Amino acid sequence: MKRLIILSLTLILLVSCSISDNGSSYDGYSLDVLPIESVDMPDTFTLGETYPITVHYFTPSTCYSFKEFYYLKNNNERTVAVINYVADNPNCTDLQDELTEATFNFVVTSNGSYVFKFWQGTDENGDDQYLTIEVPVTN
Repeated sequence: MKRLIILSLTLILLVSCSISDNGSSYDGYSLDVLPIESVDMPDTFTLGETYPITVHYFTPSTCYSFKEFYYLKNNNERTVAVINYVADNPNCTDLQDELTEATFNFVVTSNGSYVFKFWQGTDENGDDQYLTIEVPVTN
């Protein structure tokens, strides 16, 4: 009986998902990770406090809009990137040096220092490049 239920649920999930011609499961848009140009953040943190951290990045065209942050925690290290929706629209306008900003709130929960790695794209070898900022925590 369990097998039948699992098989039925699996088939329902497979049938309900559709993949468009471009290989994306999204209709009308895709996602793109954009390099971070600069960051506004404090030089020190106080334990227990919350701080806004603002990143600045270039938006290539009017088809791009902010979706969310990629945010990976590993002990006191944080890796951050910007994810944008990209509308599938032939009428988009290219933007020249359009600097956009997005902000997230960071809650300081441990002592020591935090190391932030803000993704800045890849180099000529395809290796990820980061703007690395270490922020000490005070009591």
